[in-house]
Amino acid sequence: MEDLVIVELKAVESLQPIHSAQLLTYLKLKKLWLGLLINFNVPVLKQGIKRLVNN
Repeated sequence: MEDLVIVELKAVESLQPIHSAQLLTYLKLKKLWLGLLINFNVPVLKQGIKRLVNN
């Protein structure tokens, strides 16, 4: 999975657009197409998962 997906872990009050932009930059630099942004500071973990795709 190391060369397929980037997983960015956060523990913030809410995910901001800067977090998505940061992950998208990582995807472009590594030339990968899929990233997961996971925020652990939510009541239900399912609410804290955001999937990003690099075109």
